Amino acid sequence: MAEICLEQVSKRYPNGVLAVKSVTIAIADGEFLVLVGPSGCGKTTLLRMIAGLEQITDGIIRIGDRVVNDVSSKDRDIAMIFQNYALYPHMSVAQNIGFALKLRKVPKPIIKEKVREAASLLGLSEWLERKPGQLSGGQRQRVAMGRAIVREPAAFLMDEPLSNLDAKLRVQMRAEVSRLQRRLGVATVYVTHDQMEAMTMGDRVAVMKDGVLQQCDAPQIIYDQPTNVFVAGFIGSPAINLFEAILEADGTDLRLGSQTLALSEVSGTLRPALAAYRGGKVVVGIRPEHLSTQLEAGCPLLDVDVNLVEALGSEQLVHFSIDAPLAFSDSRDQSGLTIKGEGIARVEPRAAIKPGDRRPFTVDTSKLLFFDYESGLAICPSGS
Repeated sequence: MAEICLEQVSKRYPNGVLAVKSVTIAIADGEFLVLVGPSGCGKTTLLRMIAGLEQITDGIIRIGDRVVNDVSSKDRDIAMIFQNYALYPHMSVAQNIGFALKLRKVPKPIIKEKVREAASLLGLSEWLERKPGQLSGGQRQRVAMGRAIVREPAAFLMDEPLSNLDAKLRVQMRAEVSRLQRRLGVATVYVTHDQMEAMTMGDRVAVMKDGVLQQCDAPQIIYDQPTNVFVAGFIGSPAINLFEAILEADGTDLRLGSQTLALSEVSGTLRPALAAYRGGKVVVGIRPEHLSTQLEAGCPLLDVDVNLVEALGSEQLVHFSIDAPLAFSDSRDQSGLTIKGEGIARVEPRAAIKPGDRRPFTVDTSKLLFFDYESGLAICPSGS
């Protein structure tokens, strides 16, 4: 077991494309780090560089105490698990799990014992004589994990290993993968484009965009204190509402289109950096769960036009419009009039609300997120 350190790691392809740009991350021994971001952001390229399947252009990669820049993949003491399982169809489950040990000429009794232990750990004991074609997708993924486990590597690298599974099985398997990783205590780098997987599985989450590391922190910190508009919009489901707004000159009110929200004292105290934006334009982020149909005296209200209501049993998702423009969008029509910005609220399941309604929502202004209008960077709370 070992830690993995990346220092200013970059990858430039021969055609000039810079796929990964000066990424620095340290993954502690036993830590579960999730790399997340949209397609083409560089996360898989970064994983393949750690594995030795891609040559790095600049920087240093260490696994344990070794610099592995020029070390071949097979000598890096890592195990990689792919989304397509990569099992040998003509071999049994037991043979697939023990194949890497066979190549190393490990004695047969030891291979048999290690395969038995891995199968017991993964719930595969009764399937050891089956061929991969006789297994479900979840069972095949367990076999791929078993093949990695028996090698007892210094680190696990996982490239979207659950993406081929159906939604229900993915939820089950991500819990199993997390439980297994914690039991084994091996440094793990896990790539996904699914922010729900990232939030529920990782000790830390590293968010990437266009080859650049945007933020790396604990899931809750990334959710509560995103470093910029991209991270705020990418992490969270339903996605955060981002609107253009004007911070009034006195700093106590926020103008959203034709409406004004009174900022709570708590909100002002937490964000002294907002003082520099008085009288100017900002981007305000409102998480869907911070809007409510429960009206309380003295709470700031936002009047919305309801477009669609999705009843999900445990909650309702209310799609709405207001006359404040969406942030970083073409928010005006050809005549120069502002196009209504659309948002979403997560509300209680039995709230009487229907499309076509115009109604007030309570806004928890102490939970608002603010971003610089030009750069998109967070206007940070004090102490962050």
